[in-house]
Parts: sequence; C-alpha cells; structure tokens
Amino acid sequence: MSHPTSTETRFGRLRWYPLDLALVSLAAALSYLAVTSFDPETAPRLLVTFPLALFLPGYALVSVLFPAGERAARQTATTPTDRRPRGIDTVERLGLAVALSLALGPITVIALPFAGWELEAASVAGGLAVVTIGLAQLGVVRRLRTPAAVRFTVSIRTIRERLGGTDGRGVTVSSVVLGIAIALAVGLLVAAFLFPASAGGYDQLSLYSETEDGDLVAGEFPDEVAPGESVPVTIEVENGGDETREYTVVVQEQAIEGGEIVDSTDHERIETAVPGGETDDGTYPVAPTAEPGETVRISVLLFEGDPPIGATNEDALEETYFWVTVAEEPEEPEEPEPAD
Repeated sequence: MSHPTSTETRFGRLRWYPLDLALVSLAAALSYLAVTSFDPETAPRLLVTFPLALFLPGYALVSVLFPAGERAARQTATTPTDRRPRGIDTVERLGLAVALSLALGPITVIALPFAGWELEAASVAGGLAVVTIGLAQLGVVRRLRTPAAVRFTVSIRTIRERLGGTDGRGVTVSSVVLGIAIALAVGLLVAAFLFPASAGGYDQLSLYSETEDGDLVAGEFPDEVAPGESVPVTIEVENGGDETREYTVVVQEQAIEGGEIVDSTDHERIETAVPGGETDDGTYPVAPTAEPGETVRISVLLFEGDPPIGATNEDALEETYFWVTVAEEPEEPEEPEPAD
C-alpha cells in the first residue's frame, strides 16, 4: 500500500509547481531552440528573441525576490508589522520583469567570455536561457517555502478577481499607468526593430596606399613629395544601407592657416553608384600643386548625389585626409670661375 501513497505524493508536488514559472522555463528553452534554428536577420528569429531578452530572465529573478503576492499579504495581516506588503502585485511584477531583464542581459553577455563561450547569437541566447531556467527553479523553491496564504499564484480565477475588483482592491491608477508604460516601451522597441527608418544604414569612406609589395594599407602616405610628383590614393566607399546609393567623391588640396582653409583646389571628382551592402574602390593619382616647401592637406570628401558649390569638409557625409609637403628643389651647385 506504500506505492500508491508515494505516487500520489509525487503528483501532488507537481500540482503545486508554479504554472507561470513552468511556462517561463519552457519558453526560455524554446526560444533558444528557435534562435539556433531560424536563419539570422529573419522576423521569426527576431520575434522569439524579444521575450528571451526583455522579459523571461527578469520575471524569473522577480520570482526569486518576491515569492509572495501583495494582496494576500495584506489580507492576512494581523499586526502593524505584518501589514507591510511582503510581495508585489501582478502589474508591478511585470514591470520589474522588463527592467531586470534589461539589467541581466548585459551581465550575461559580459560573463560569456569568462565561461569560454564566443559572443554570438546562439551563445547569448543559450546564456540567457540558462540564467532564466536557473532563476526560475530558485523561484519555485522560494514560492513553495512561502505560506500558501501569502504565496503569489497565477490562475484564471485570480486574474478574473483582479480585473473585476472582487478582491477588494481592483485595478489601481498606478497599476494602469505602469501597464501602459510597459506596453508602449515594448511596442516601440519591437517597431524599431521590425520597421527601421528608411534612411537606415551608414556610409563609410576609407583611404589606402599601396606598398612596394602591392598590398593596400591604411594611413601610410608619404610625408613629402617632389614637385610635380603624384601620390597614388586608393579610395573605398561602402554603402551600409539596403538600397543602391549614388555618391560623389571630391579630392581637394587645401592650404590651411590658423586652422582655416585659405585656398582649395579640386583634383578629382568621382561619381559612383554603390549597391546596398557593397563597396566600390579605385586608385587615383593626386599631384599637389603647392609651392615647394609648402605643406597642404589632401581631403577626400564623400557626398550623396551632387556636392554643393564650394563644398567643404563640414558639408560632406564622410571625410578623411592626409598631409603632404612639397619638397624644395635642391640648389644647383655654383660653377667655379675660370682661372686667369
């Protein structure tokens, strides 16, 4: 007769297992599987990432910190000390879940390298899932050790009582405001990811010089050139957006005095159309026209479409430059005077 009693006891423990924490643990595991199954940058993968990053870890931590419900704690209060709430209500719990999730996410990411994991989508999702499931189990222990009269529980009956106000409190103004704030914050975040601004993306301009071995390196231009000598400059334009963009690159020689441009000369005007997510590059000789002994700035300016008349560095989408000095011509040796 001992076996039926033992089986009933085990099922009784499962019956008392908090439903919300079971769902949180299951959702964390399924979110990790979805992240590793769906292709990157797809809507399904993005949608399953939101709850794992913005809600589930924080909800599990809140369950550890606040195993009791505020409503039950106040109903059973018998002394002034007991009247202090030993828990929080549902709306406050949801608000803290979002806030704590935003705090747990960066901590988890920072801890991943120390655990020997690479920083990639699968490892971050796995770390958040482990943190969520671990905290949820601690929350279960805390809940079951809390007296049933004050324990926070989730059921259809309690939700109906809360909304209908039959629990003696009803829906408070603070709860409504907090709920609306949470919904707006999450909704705006989701909309920002799903519907990015049409002007999204970035433009990148890079300069390279060529070594004797034919390799391209950044920032290694000659400090001095002979009069009339040209400097080969490789200009690379990257379109980080999704659509093709038309660019104009202007190469200017600028004379600077007191931090101000006192004279400028256009050397190259390059027009190019770069598809979204691709780059375009080319090598162009730039021969400074400055007087011997003068130092000038070679500025490369990137514009979308046609540049304005008299364009300057401040007008450009991106700008980069290097300095070069035109060497002075060596003096010719004086011819000796003929002997008498």
